[in-house]
Amino acid sequence: MIVVDTNVVARLVLPGQDAALAEEVHRRDPEWVAPPLLYSEIRNVLVMMIRRRDLRMEQAIRAAARAVEIMKGDQVPVATPDVLELAERSGCTAYDCEFVSLAKELDAMLVTSDRQVLAAFPETAVSPEAFVAH
Repeated sequence: MIVVDTNVVARLVLPGQDAALAEEVHRRDPEWVAPPLLYSEIRNVLVMMIRRRDLRMEQAIRAAARAVEIMKGDQVPVATPDVLELAERSGCTAYDCEFVSLAKELDAMLVTSDRQVLAAFPETAVSPEAFVAH
């Protein structure tokens, strides 16, 4: 089991994205979990793409459904004190620290492309490239 953040899931479900790396991460470990925030972040990415006319509504709805399918509904709440402490200590956003907190709680790896998270939490976070290189 691995914790994945929004950028990894988005790569896999959005048309035109470079999905090969995310597909390989999923092939190597198909048990993905995330905090409930993931779905709100995916929806925000989708609406931004709709507004830019990079995506039609029908495509966005399919992408959102695919994200739910990939995640198998595996959303795990995180504790607010943990998130706030991680965010305060690292300088990362509370949003990003929800994923970090979950990975730490589950003693799992967080797969992310977020450079700030990778730098702040090298013991927990790993890039998709590093994950598939294992």
